[in-house]
Amino acid sequence: MTRRIAMYGLLCGGALLTTFPFLWMVGTAFMDDRQAASASLWFIPQDWQWGNLRQVFEAAPFGTYFFNSFFVAIVVTVSVALTSLMAGYAFAKLDFPGSRLAFGLVLATMMIPFEVTLIPNFLMIRNLGWYNTYAALIVPWCANAFSIFLLRQAFLSLPADYYDAAKVDGCGHLRFLARVAVPLVKPTLVTVILFTFLGSYNALMWPIIVTSDKELRVVQYGLTVFWGEGGVRVNLLMCASAIVILPSVALYFAAQRYFLESAFSSGIKG
Repeated sequence: MTRRIAMYGLLCGGALLTTFPFLWMVGTAFMDDRQAASASLWFIPQDWQWGNLRQVFEAAPFGTYFFNSFFVAIVVTVSVALTSLMAGYAFAKLDFPGSRLAFGLVLATMMIPFEVTLIPNFLMIRNLGWYNTYAALIVPWCANAFSIFLLRQAFLSLPADYYDAAKVDGCGHLRFLARVAVPLVKPTLVTVILFTFLGSYNALMWPIIVTSDKELRVVQYGLTVFWGEGGVRVNLLMCASAIVILPSVALYFAAQRYFLESAFSSGIKG
């Protein structure tokens, strides 16, 4: 009994440490300037400032920023899901010359830091005439080596008998992929979608580099308007951060069941 109490106490302590920054952010979002600037760990506002929400949307065109972020993230997510499904299935189930070499090259791209490819990618975007366009925000991220790896491993876990049985019924590879394989690897696919959407939605450096028009800025850029030479408006910054993080939290809770299924499944075996 004592051991169980100690275990629950440890888990509760870990949960509190994990959630405290989020609670502090939400509490500070509704403080006045004086209390927010006091650098206190106390996160319950003395006087709830609900007008901070209005000030946030008056400080920057967050409606436009949210539209751009969601549009780019959705298109990138759909593209990555499609390319990863196709490539992952091809590497797992199709025997073609050079498949191992090609897959090795795909994995090798994961070892290249983003900073190394930043300037070459920017020069390519500029030479293509895509600077200040949605194409610059979307096209370079329509394929993802890690997602291809995850789905390849998931497809490898499917018994070959499934395809043999489907082939007897007249299924080709594309039909088998769409009707049989995809439903069976759904947890892994949802994990890929979750990671891709969050990665695209939270991107800041690349959107700043390839756009200068405010009509193409993303929501993460909107957080930068609350600090400058005069200092940081902590309460408004935390309020904007709480608003920006809501879609990520909602998506995680919606996909949590599939994410856990993928984590505990045998889809990452060799």
